[in-house]
Amino acid sequence: MILKISTHISRVLVGLLFIYSGFVKLVDPIGSQYKFQEYFSEGVLNMEFLIPYTLPFSILLIVTELVLGIMLLVGFKPKFTVWSLFSLNLVFLFLTWYSYTYNKVTDCGCFGDALKLTPKETFYKNVVFMIFIVILIVGLKYITPLISKKVGALATYASVFFSLVIVYHVLQHLPIIDFRAYSIGTNIAEGMAYKDGSDEVPPIHDFMIETDEGDKLEEMLGKDKAMLIMLYNFEKTEKEGLPAISKVAADAKAKGYEIYVLTASYIEDLAATQKEFGLPYTFGFCDETALKTAIRANPGVITVENGVIVGKWNWTDADDIVLK
Repeated sequence: MILKISTHISRVLVGLLFIYSGFVKLVDPIGSQYKFQEYFSEGVLNMEFLIPYTLPFSILLIVTELVLGIMLLVGFKPKFTVWSLFSLNLVFLFLTWYSYTYNKVTDCGCFGDALKLTPKETFYKNVVFMIFIVILIVGLKYITPLISKKVGALATYASVFFSLVIVYHVLQHLPIIDFRAYSIGTNIAEGMAYKDGSDEVPPIHDFMIETDEGDKLEEMLGKDKAMLIMLYNFEKTEKEGLPAISKVAADAKAKGYEIYVLTASYIEDLAATQKEFGLPYTFGFCDETALKTAIRANPGVITVENGVIVGKWNWTDADDIVLK
């Protein structure tokens, strides 16, 4: 009886955790891609040959995580599900142990940007859930279909389908839920401020518009209407999106917006580049991580009014950009 009750409790807890963990990353798979790039980098696991495959790997892992959580709750293929969860959690356990022990990756990204945990907290969280999963293995016979095998199969296949639809939509546009520090409605100056008596790094940091004339960030924050065109890495910019960005920037300029182009790349012949892509505006350098955090698009557009973010768009949605 105790094992049966423990199995049911573990089933609910593990199922909900994996669904939540999968969902908060599903709405922003590029964030997980960046995190795996960090793990595979030379200074961490030294597996740089895997970096080109981090996006499909991230999508596969995220969808698997969410679907396994659903499969556990509905009781579809319990043996396969439980052992898959064990294997997946074993991988997470290793990564978080590595982060905790060697202080290599200070945020594992287990819950995307929705919930930040230290490597130590994440490691022990995985240890606790490994205990729950072991209980599921021992009490496997008590994991039966919630309604029927047919309903379980339908729920599983439907979750795979809708997960892939969400991923496709997000990759074509922007995350459907923005958990990051640069979400719409954020006051940038407040996000960069240190709390009284605290050395904790503020949510928004390393954000700047560095030009030959100095940092233009304060100037931008004081504008009634400003448009930021984000090109985090000029070499990797989707150049086919620049004509649409150039057009919307010209429309914005005509309506009184101050235009700033932010990039982390050094552009050797800036004047020629501005002319080629129709972007005769203030170009400023900004930290690449800050740009990639601010918007999951390259190029992307952010509109700011008196220091407050009021709109964000991928270049694919340039026609939908609202200008006042």
